[in-house]
Amino acid sequence: MSEEKIEYDLNKVYEYDELPDKKSGRCDNCDGVKFKSYVANGKFIRTCINCGMKKSI
Repeated sequence: MSEEKIEYDLNKVYEYDELPDKKSGRCDNCDGVKFKSYVANGKFIRTCINCGMKKSI
């Protein structure tokens, strides 16, 4: 059983409802655990420190 590698657009902000975490609290792209967070346009955005993947949570 091999896991298929998905290419994520790191310039896009993904919606958590549409793309929940594969592993809770970890980045889907790099499996990192460190994030910086901010609020933009009324949404809470979580950005991975390691790869820059953004998710509105």
